Amino acid sequence: MLIIDKAYSERTAREFMTSIPTELHSAAPRTDRIDTQLIRVLHLVLTEKSVSRAADRLGITQPAVSSALKRLRELTGDSLLVRTRNGMTPTERALSLLGPVRKALEGIDEILDRAPPFEAAKTTRSFGVGAPDYFDAFFLSNLSATLRTEAPNARLNIRSLSLDIDFERLLEDGDIDVVLGNWPNPPDYLRTLPLFDDEVVCMVSQRHPFAKRGEITAAEYLKAQHLAPVPYAGGVRGAIDEHLHQLGHRRDIRVSLPYFHVAPYVLTTTDLVFTTGRRFAEPFAKILPLAVLPAPLNFPPLRFYQLWHERTHESVAARWLREHISLLVKRSR
Repeated sequence: MLIIDKAYSERTAREFMTSIPTELHSAAPRTDRIDTQLIRVLHLVLTEKSVSRAADRLGITQPAVSSALKRLRELTGDSLLVRTRNGMTPTERALSLLGPVRKALEGIDEILDRAPPFEAAKTTRSFGVGAPDYFDAFFLSNLSATLRTEAPNARLNIRSLSLDIDFERLLEDGDIDVVLGNWPNPPDYLRTLPLFDDEVVCMVSQRHPFAKRGEITAAEYLKAQHLAPVPYAGGVRGAIDEHLHQLGHRRDIRVSLPYFHVAPYVLTTTDLVFTTGRRFAEPFAKILPLAVLPAPLNFPPLRFYQLWHERTHESVAARWLREHISLLVKRSR
């Protein structure tokens, strides 16, 4: 039997006062309140027609039930339960309160009950993931395959991150469940979970002088002309440019692209340098005439993580998605 403390029950009861007939509380001054425990006492006293049986059901003493019944009589201005030759019986007014009281308790129990267990195999939920297209080559296809296998009735909506996508609002509104990113300083009000660290490298055409020598110095890097993706968060530097900014440098970016996956193809016909992560670069170097070189200037690893809003932190379904994302990343290493 659920016994709710008075402080909590008073807060909850205010939401259910509209479920109780006006006469149940109109007889008392405005400072008087009927809490959840009183509503439970009223329900059991009327259904059991006995103070002692109501006390047993509630797990409290008979004097406590008698005291609560006295308070209820004061609030309603009615005897509620009266003696007869065969015991106790509810008054006519008490019987009129029984239905609304039952509905109020059902509403309270619905609030307090835990969410039903999440079953991936049966869910028809739509999952939303925001991610840069950096992830396409090694991750998003595997995530899609996982959902098709483990949650065949679910839907997966992958949103590409770009300047015109307000991912913070999408998370806050519940349009997406999680964002995958590598901003140096993610919004501090969002929850984060590290996914992996990736080594920073430089990609160039195999015809490039840097490729023929197999290395690029810091001075050469700063003098070179670069290819770079358009930032996918307005007003936020990417990890590469943030590191350069802290060192007091800037790249000479000659071509900006909205899509990561176009960059390798542009490199094959130009003398530009593309700075990215090794996990992105190496698959392309196997199929295109490109070279992957160590990056100078002591770039720190690119740190990728999941971000989500507090509103979905306790969601069983959203947590299932986050756990599977982490698992897939570990398997792909």
